[in-house]
Amino acid sequence: MAGEAPEGVGVHPRETSSVTQVNTVIGVDCATQEKRVGLAWAERLGGGWVLRDATLASSARPVAHIVSGWLAERSGKALLALDAPLGWPSPMKAMLLDHRAGERVRGEPNHVFRREGDRFVASLVGKTPLDVGADRIARTAHWALCLLENLRVRVGEPIPLAWEVAPTADISAIEVYPAATLLAHGLSLKGYKAAEGIEARRRLLPVILEHLEWRGRPDDLIEVPDVFDATVCVLAALDFLEGRAVAPTDLPLARDEGWIWVARPDA
Repeated sequence: MAGEAPEGVGVHPRETSSVTQVNTVIGVDCATQEKRVGLAWAERLGGGWVLRDATLASSARPVAHIVSGWLAERSGKALLALDAPLGWPSPMKAMLLDHRAGERVRGEPNHVFRREGDRFVASLVGKTPLDVGADRIARTAHWALCLLENLRVRVGEPIPLAWEVAPTADISAIEVYPAATLLAHGLSLKGYKAAEGIEARRRLLPVILEHLEWRGRPDDLIEVPDVFDATVCVLAALDFLEGRAVAPTDLPLARDEGWIWVARPDA
């Protein structure tokens, strides 16, 4: 990889055994309503990855039911890639601990409401994630954390967050951000999130299919934005497993706040 890491972050180390450690990746495009949650499931076959399924959840087919079913079919370890914040800013938590109504709020807003990982992503790809400390994304974060706990109960395993390319747990999870992943791969975000943005998503799909084999109709991946984003979550997970993502240098802070795993654009 060319260039030097921005201050405060380190290049995620490549390990030749990383991909062999995890054989199943599941992308979750999180939302507070089941019908808006996109899901994608990929498995490692031979030297590459095959996308087995990409779908939208519903009240009749809840997310936890679908994901736990995919996990039951896995061979080897699994990695969940969730498009939602999985922690809150440390300064905000410290500030609110002793705050009383009407008292002064100490600290600059971008420091209080925004995590170190959010600032890093903005410096890396030029797009700032929503502030989990000051935006409706907090509800999605709450939903995602409840999903993880639901899955832990269903599968009977702890599902910790992964911090190394060869996770030790049988099932682990990471936080990802599809928009940042697309930018890191040199793609444009223009129009791709809109429900009618099928052609925009069609232009992005070939880059994703360089990393993932899909044996179904291409349109099945691009007709619904949430399903497309779930597929991008899988791509972000592969960036993590294959050493393209950038790791935090302040690991204790990242463990407290969470960390968005994004590939370096020049990787």
